[in-house]
Amino acid sequence: MFAVALTLAAVGQQLLLIVGLGGLLPGWQPWPFLLGAAPAWWLARARWRQADPPRPLIRATRALRRIPGPAYLVTVLALTAGIWAVLQEHEPHLGHEEAVYANKARSWADGTPDAGWGPYRPLGLPALGRLALAVHDDVGSLRAVALLLTLLTLTTTYLVAAHWTTPRRAVVVVLLLLSGLGFLRRVPEFLNDIGTTGLLLIVVFLLTRAQEVRRSYALPVAAAVAVAAFYLRYGSAGNLLATALAALFAYGPRAWLAQGRRLAAALAVLALGLLPHFVHATQVTGSPLGLILWAGSQANRTYVGDGLVYYLAIFPYRLAGDLGAVVMTGGMLLAVRALRGGDGGTRAARRVFLGSTSVLVLVVLGLVTDGEPRFVYLPVILLTVLGVEALAELTGRRNRGLLAAVAGLAGLTTIGTAHVVAHGAMPGPDRLSRSTVPVAERLATNDPCLLVTGYEPEMGWYSGCDAVTYAQYRRMTPPPGTHVTLVLFEHGRLQPDDTALARLIAGRDTTVRTIPTDGALGTATVITLAPV
Repeated sequence: MFAVALTLAAVGQQLLLIVGLGGLLPGWQPWPFLLGAAPAWWLARARWRQADPPRPLIRATRALRRIPGPAYLVTVLALTAGIWAVLQEHEPHLGHEEAVYANKARSWADGTPDAGWGPYRPLGLPALGRLALAVHDDVGSLRAVALLLTLLTLTTTYLVAAHWTTPRRAVVVVLLLLSGLGFLRRVPEFLNDIGTTGLLLIVVFLLTRAQEVRRSYALPVAAAVAVAAFYLRYGSAGNLLATALAALFAYGPRAWLAQGRRLAAALAVLALGLLPHFVHATQVTGSPLGLILWAGSQANRTYVGDGLVYYLAIFPYRLAGDLGAVVMTGGMLLAVRALRGGDGGTRAARRVFLGSTSVLVLVVLGLVTDGEPRFVYLPVILLTVLGVEALAELTGRRNRGLLAAVAGLAGLTTIGTAHVVAHGAMPGPDRLSRSTVPVAERLATNDPCLLVTGYEPEMGWYSGCDAVTYAQYRRMTPPPGTHVTLVLFEHGRLQPDDTALARLIAGRDTTVRTIPTDGALGTATVITLAPV
């Protein structure tokens, strides 16, 4: 009864979210009832294994099995597109990271300054953004790129999971992935993490295929996909390193050396694909690895390993929600059982590979960068695939009914999580945008202009000006004829005090005005310096 009560409570709070009563929950965050329900169901397994499933459930399961798996996938993709469209209304403006890539894409399109851009950032996403801006020059076009990348990643997840399991179990995997707050929060945004995850999953799949299919040329193809993932996001280097280490651990060095020419071809593809990056990095930093190390140095960490501490603290609940967390835990246990079994079978080796890849990605990224859920979508997918397999094996002949129930709860949770994103996660960034956007639009001009602010990428996008931080402005000399404007918000960040501000002005004539806003940053004080 305790397991039933907790499960019903989990369903009930999702219904509260869906009908708009999520404000009754602290911060629109559902309680993790399923984390208690799962062990309770496990302890009661002797009872529910003997009980006959309800006839309505049997009939419903039979009816659902008549629908082909691809039809379910199309439904999930349509649901994703609908959620993406609805969430655009709750966060209509580009955020900090989005604006960085958007500015670079627009700079290629019309020469507008690429405010906030750094050479350590990859060029893949701006290239896609440039194509989108050629179709229509607005935020919606860039966000549409995010939707396409999400749909491609979900489709990839389905196809890979269907190959490793069954098409219907693959649908459950996709729904569970979509239902997690860590994943769904980033679906509406113009970022590269979700798209990169799809490519990394293809790499993992091709590595398993290279070991499971005789004389397969999957290995060179995996190298080519790995190169694409790298150019879309330099941070994927950590994922690729962890995947390579896991492949050596799960299959052994001899298995890879036996690939012979195919291994050599893969290494050649990898080297040729990365050669342009290494040449460019050497020109910019003096070292082939300079840009990768520079990108890693941008992590907002207080000490080495704080990212790992973060992942340990949020694993797996904050990554995938309580339903996803239960399934991921089952996946981890299945991988451990495969490792301890030591039967050497193909399926066992694959499970060890997927489980060890998940662990090593968390460890490697946790040591080299700060922690964010969007960096570790690959382990979420891999452990979810294993977890769905674990549930199916645990329940035996009842697995169809259980997986149908999990899929139904995942679909319900997806809609509930969309409400959490809209009403719990997005209001904060939107309140900030209601300060930065109107000020930036008021400062737009056709003349060369430079804004000095703590919010340089987003203000650069909405003003069309170049924009730098106060720290960067102290180290630079603006080009002659540039209109320089210092922007200070009532509640802004990274702003100078009165003494430092006086040094920046350096006795030049100024024009000072205030711009009221209804956003979180309050009133803006705008100081325009007289031309030199």
